[in-house]
Amino acid sequence: MRRSRLRHLGLAGLLVLGSLSAVGTLPASAADAPTASPSAEQPASARLLDAMRHDFGLTRAEAEDRLAAEREATDLEPAARRAAKDAFGGSWFDADTGRLTVAVTSDAASSTVRAVRATGAEVRTVRHSARRLDAAKASVDRLDAPAGVASWHVDQRANAVVVDVVADKRADNDVRGFLEEARRAGPVTVRSVPSAPRTFAAGTVGGDPYYTGNVRCSIGFSVHGGFVTAGHCGRVGAGVSGWDGSYIGTFQGSSFPDNDYAWVSVGSGWWTVPVVLGWGTVSDQLVRGSNVAPVGASICRSGSTTHWHCGTVLAHNETVNYSDGAVVHQLTKTSVCAEGGDSGGSFISGDQAQGVTSGGWGNCSGGGETWFQPVNEILNRYGLTLHTA
Repeated sequence: MRRSRLRHLGLAGLLVLGSLSAVGTLPASAADAPTASPSAEQPASARLLDAMRHDFGLTRAEAEDRLAAEREATDLEPAARRAAKDAFGGSWFDADTGRLTVAVTSDAASSTVRAVRATGAEVRTVRHSARRLDAAKASVDRLDAPAGVASWHVDQRANAVVVDVVADKRADNDVRGFLEEARRAGPVTVRSVPSAPRTFAAGTVGGDPYYTGNVRCSIGFSVHGGFVTAGHCGRVGAGVSGWDGSYIGTFQGSSFPDNDYAWVSVGSGWWTVPVVLGWGTVSDQLVRGSNVAPVGASICRSGSTTHWHCGTVLAHNETVNYSDGAVVHQLTKTSVCAEGGDSGGSFISGDQAQGVTSGGWGNCSGGGETWFQPVNEILNRYGLTLHTA
């Protein structure tokens, strides 16, 4: 039924493969999106509001207010960051207040604090600057992580580098040694997680996938000339076929581990559109840009296995140590679930593309966490242009 619907709309097989957002991007760092125009004030669809009501327990009015507040915070963040200068300690969206909070160091001049407040942001005083925390994380990145260490990232609200350790591995000697070295790098706190993350590729199964060899993954976002997806789904030169078995194109660029991104050329009767599939849960979403959603903002994911699910942005620039030993840097952590076959699929916030699904832990029955590779980083790496409405 879904395939006939897409044909009726005149959308190519690319959409059938696509996940939550068929075209989008998010940078590895929240600072440098190539398309930095303000978010368009487009009305949210009724089904999107219904999804937020279901996933966040909001009324329709509360969902509309939250989306508007998140758009404002996303547009405000670059100016607030500039106002904080060297005293900048991080930023996040506070769902309770509906405002952007910006951390500044305790030694910041009063004029700097006033300048940040003048942008409309809340201010919180912290001990460590974002530059100090980023340097500490970079030092941790240079360590060899044992299997019991799941990931690490800068947590602006905690004003520390948070290291996630698999709960039943905390007493492991290698884990303890890693944590001792990590603490020498700077302010580090440790959190337990139930299991190690893994990537979400899958063997060939039914559904609306794209295939390369015996692997099924999901399309991320349309770019001019092709689409972006996860790097662990295929290597350069690998052929790609669609849900109907027809040839789409080939992997033109791919990086994994260290990164987890790739792009695939599109031809042979396939074309690209700036759409993210809602899979009947919400209306198919138009992609209008790739402004970075702050920590705390709502975000949704679309993939060929579990379709449309939503959650919040938990952290930017996290380093993940997957269970097979692959370490990937500069990922964004979310509370959204995913499962095998969702790899490469779209993450979108409002109408702004965010990134492509990399991996995670858990599932969509019991919950979990999922990471994505920011799309703006992929665009910048390969010189691609996001296809927008």
